[in-house]
Amino acid sequence: MSRMNAIVISTFAFFASISAVLPIQADDSAASIAAGGLVPRRETRIVMAKEVLRISPTKIVVDYDFRNDSDQDVTTEVAFPIPPYTNEWEEGDLAEQAFRSFKVWVDGKQIQYEAEAKGFLKGRDVTSILDADKIDVATYGHFHFVPPKKGQDAWDVKAPNFNRLSKAEKQALVNQGILSREDDYGQWTVHLQYHWTQTFPAHSTIHIRHEYKPAVGFSQVTFDAVDDFIAPVHPKPTQDEVEEFKLLSGFCPDQNFLNGLGRSLQASKLQAMTVDEGMTPGVEWVDFILTTANTWKQPIEDLTLIVERSQPLDGRGKPEKDEHYLVSFCSPLNAPVEKLDADQFQVHLTNFVPTSELHIGYFELPETAPAPKK
Repeated sequence: MSRMNAIVISTFAFFASISAVLPIQADDSAASIAAGGLVPRRETRIVMAKEVLRISPTKIVVDYDFRNDSDQDVTTEVAFPIPPYTNEWEEGDLAEQAFRSFKVWVDGKQIQYEAEAKGFLKGRDVTSILDADKIDVATYGHFHFVPPKKGQDAWDVKAPNFNRLSKAEKQALVNQGILSREDDYGQWTVHLQYHWTQTFPAHSTIHIRHEYKPAVGFSQVTFDAVDDFIAPVHPKPTQDEVEEFKLLSGFCPDQNFLNGLGRSLQASKLQAMTVDEGMTPGVEWVDFILTTANTWKQPIEDLTLIVERSQPLDGRGKPEKDEHYLVSFCSPLNAPVEKLDADQFQVHLTNFVPTSELHIGYFELPETAPAPKK
């Protein structure tokens, strides 16, 4: 898998009119949340001299060297913008949506940052209303689930900031659509960013590092869909086949990857038939907004992207001993991908201006065991 770029294969002919898009969500799926890098507020004089971006399903780490070529110190707000999110459990845990794992270091020293959260309801800013009632905007009043007590099945929900309001105050929020009638679910959308004041000394370079846990997307992949993707046999694809093609093609798989995926899936399929074991293959993906770099003085003088293949984790967060990932992604500018070792793939670019985002697929496949002897 020395190169993970888009390819054209004659067997894809009946899909030729379909554009690659972001993966669709199936019934058993989860959406990823694409975050990106740091952005300056109203400042374009600082050069991103170097960026080293490391991506895995469990952690994103970005190291920057920022250079000020001007004759003056430049002081500006630097922000890490969070994609807008809502209080919908299907979309993921609130802490995950808010990227509360975010940490940042400047010249090797971890710094504290501020959080600025605003609430919007159908395009209307309701932050002042929530602030007046002392409701925390980013956490929906510190909303959380409470597990059932012994002998009970139903989970409960708590939002302490709402619980202390009077009936009249709650009803006023319900009347405005800010609070649901049935329970303490906040109905607004959170616009959140973490930020701090940063000085870039004249004719100097400073090093900034940040990291966070990505919000990973997930979907199932059927055996038949992979077979059809590798060697389609139907002149007119079904809607399910079209959606599966969109899912797979979004990761720009090359022929080596497809061959390896096909072999692994076929082995797993045979095992499932012979010993009644195996699994439906799944794909996780990590999205990264690479174009946030364009808010600095263009171009990125030196970019290194390292995609890491870690082991899938079980329900307790422990590595799965009998499973592994296959990795595929669209390399920026179709640049060559160097395999550093069994679990690291590298892309290096100079004087680079991003025009698209990163979308990295991790295909979780079981290690197959030999069929039992009859």
